[in-house]
Amino acid sequence: MPEKKTYVALLRGINVGGNRRVAMADLRGWAEEIGLQQVRTYVQSGNLVFKSQQPAAALEKKIERKIAQAAGFEVRVVVRSAKEIREVMRSNPFVKRSGIDLSKLQVTFLAEAAGAGARAKLKALPGGGDESKVGESEIFLYCPNGYGSSKLVNSVLEKAAGGAATTRNWRTVNALCAMCEEAD
Repeated sequence: MPEKKTYVALLRGINVGGNRRVAMADLRGWAEEIGLQQVRTYVQSGNLVFKSQQPAAALEKKIERKIAQAAGFEVRVVVRSAKEIREVMRSNPFVKRSGIDLSKLQVTFLAEAAGAGARAKLKALPGGGDESKVGESEIFLYCPNGYGSSKLVNSVLEKAAGGAATTRNWRTVNALCAMCEEAD
């Protein structure tokens, strides 16, 4: 039997602007109902840390189906292993730069790895005063005037990437990484 791994599930677009409301207690309960273990949530934007023996792709679909059945609306879910979250922490190119305000960093997690064409489109996006570094499955953003005024918002990045994505601020990514470390 495969070993249980620690995962992070990132739900796209819940509890934003009063729409598509999901209580975190409900989300934890639904996750446990589908067999996820040691389930914890972080803030109201839909972040789960849990253990499972199943592969990430299967977990994404299973969580999406459960939310659709229980909440009555569809939510895209992006799952990353604890190892992948640690790699995101290590590989953020902006963290090493002198003078960076860490509160202005975001990470956009792509649901599917971006092929060469999508990466080229993403790299060509005009950022205004914002900067992006495109990887295969994540986009690192530095928005010195704040993400709220950025041209590199989630919907623009999804269109260029040709698939679903969800964005988290650097504080949230750090907290999720710490939760993974605690679970491991």
